[in-house]
Amino acid sequence: MATYRWRLALYIFAGFWFGGLLALALFPAARERLLPSVNVRSMGQALIGGPFTLTDQTGKRVTDQDFRGQFLLLFFGYTNCPDVCPTALQVMAAALDKLGSNAQRITPVLISVDPDHDTPALLASYVASFHPRLVGLTGSQAEIDAVTKAYRVYVKKVPDPKSTTGYSIDHSSIIYVMGPDGKYLAHFTHATTPEAMADRLAGLLQKPTT
Repeated sequence: MATYRWRLALYIFAGFWFGGLLALALFPAARERLLPSVNVRSMGQALIGGPFTLTDQTGKRVTDQDFRGQFLLLFFGYTNCPDVCPTALQVMAAALDKLGSNAQRITPVLISVDPDHDTPALLASYVASFHPRLVGLTGSQAEIDAVTKAYRVYVKKVPDPKSTTGYSIDHSSIIYVMGPDGKYLAHFTHATTPEAMADRLAGLLQKPTT
């Protein structure tokens, strides 16, 4: 009887353990909430980022190589986003202003997760309302899918009758810091204060880049 109870308990535990792993794999939003500070690493390097080819707010085609030599403060969002995106972009802008002349070493970037709606012209007026140096990037759906996958960004279009487009987009609200070599350095959330972001960025700027 004792052996039977021990085996039953083991099966129950294994079932919960497997079910938890399956839930985290199937639901990225839940994974982000439960594991917000865990970086997936291979040989000490976070597996975030990679090559991309997109179109900026002027209509120019750009790649990740065009930003080499600059730190990137990178956020994924969209122009119809009602709250999280404006908040994140305002924090980014305020943090850059607090850095003074050092901010010239950082390029703030918004990559749209709504390429069907966010044209370069629309992005141009949108990013200008937050910061004069903010770069807006969009592209084809395939190009956006590739870059969101590379940066492990959760994106899901959902019906929304209150929106002018008829939908809204659930997405990760992470602000990435990428180094001059294109490698991941750190991240923030939209709830980070401008002061905390500026302090962290100032520390990263002081570290050797080679």
